[in-house]
Amino acid sequence: MIGKMTPSDVMITFPGKIHLIVGDEQLKSLAAELTTPVAFGFDTETRPSFRKGDVFKVALIQLATLTDAYLIRTHAVSEFQLLKTIFENKNILKVGVAIHQDLSALQKLFGFVPQNFIELQTIAKENGLKNFGLKGMTEEVLQAKLSKGPKLTNWEAPVLTDRQMAYAATDAWIGLKLFEALQKNESQRPLR
Repeated sequence: MIGKMTPSDVMITFPGKIHLIVGDEQLKSLAAELTTPVAFGFDTETRPSFRKGDVFKVALIQLATLTDAYLIRTHAVSEFQLLKTIFENKNILKVGVAIHQDLSALQKLFGFVPQNFIELQTIAKENGLKNFGLKGMTEEVLQAKLSKGPKLTNWEAPVLTDRQMAYAATDAWIGLKLFEALQKNESQRPLR
């Protein structure tokens, strides 16, 4: 007997446009698009280490609005001023999960003072959620599944696969979706 499909069986994926940025000129050409949004989902990807002591630099920075995901390959970019401007802008919200580690790793790549970064795990605790990871929060809040398959792939590969790009875009975007859902939840709570 085949079981009835529930909402939590639905795999969620970023539905918008993915911009893969592989150079300074390409990054500069998107400056207006990247400094206009008031909120981004934020994440990074690093080549996984399978040997003790091996540590790799951040390979990919992901910023996503509800409609566009910007995947910035750090090895192909040498001018980080635009990203520094975004990360230090108090008027642009950047939201993600376990961002402290991401920010520490990025600060080794280029210096910036993080402004208006929101940790979803803190909001999850305040809302009484049971799950604090991106995958668990997605299931609990949005009743959807999040693929974590490509997480341990080589983010420094010369060419990213479509699957890697979809995963990276979704990971940043879902943070923003969760934030919006939790904020909506918060505003619907009765006043005490």
